[in-house]
Amino acid sequence: MRVLVHTDAAEAWRDALAERLPDAEILTSAAPADERRRADYLAAWKPSAELLDELTSLKGIVNLGAGVDALLGNPALPRGVPIVKLRDAGMAGPIADYARYGLLHFQRDFDRYRRQQARAEWRECPPVDKADWPVGVLGLGAIGARVAQSLADDGFPAHGWSRSPKTLPGVRCHHGDDGLRELLPEVKSLVLLLPDTPATRGIIDAEALAALPEGASLINPGRGSLIDEAALLAALGDGEAEGRLRGALLDAFPEEPLPASSPLWSHPRVLVTPHMAGPTPLGEALDQVAEALRAMDAGEDVETIDPDAGY
Repeated sequence: MRVLVHTDAAEAWRDALAERLPDAEILTSAAPADERRRADYLAAWKPSAELLDELTSLKGIVNLGAGVDALLGNPALPRGVPIVKLRDAGMAGPIADYARYGLLHFQRDFDRYRRQQARAEWRECPPVDKADWPVGVLGLGAIGARVAQSLADDGFPAHGWSRSPKTLPGVRCHHGDDGLRELLPEVKSLVLLLPDTPATRGIIDAEALAALPEGASLINPGRGSLIDEAALLAALGDGEAEGRLRGALLDAFPEEPLPASSPLWSHPRVLVTPHMAGPTPLGEALDQVAEALRAMDAGEDVETIDPDAGY
């Protein structure tokens, strides 16, 4: 089989895949166009429409990440070609750490201490036990399930939400629209790990934010499209005085890099990170990609995404 690799550090991916698939021909998108056009499979992150237009003989695509919104939104994506995405591939651990950091930032009052430092104010906040700090995780896929269970293991009462029913040890699971309405008033911190789909875009809107308890916090290592930014800013309020929403830790945004003009950069109760919550460990990702390519080429059953559902 002939595999075309398109991503940052494509040469490193090419060489590592060649070790795992010694009978395959692996090339990068820097190869001449006549060589690219003969590719059987594409392993890529955010390929251009121009590249996809060239590839008329694809038997399958492996998305080199968990999020497929950029790929599905590409107007040149060929219809009927099976798409496999990375599922966890070592990202769940770092994302759980990111969510854990966010929880401790608010549960242990580090956000308030940061603002007190700017005023040279020495004042201890009353402590709140983890057992009294329920957390909700929206999205219980491979990564979200791991994150919810990890936070439950840490001692936080954990709630999880998904479109369809799920069962996870130690996690109180909710599902559907009614389940979301049940979950939101119950949690002090909300972690977003949903995919970007038509059903999830703007799911955290003014109504959802109003349903959270006064003083709740938001942690988003998922997709920027999940949050209505205007509603978020309104819930946060102006200046240092806390609004209905206490604060937010945000890693993903509708436009990236986040424009310098965005008010999120300077808001005193927002922490911005540059989409770094879940870096992809190369070794685990390569193993998963190589196995997916091998299985597709052998005609074996492979778990593919549903383009209509968006995941």
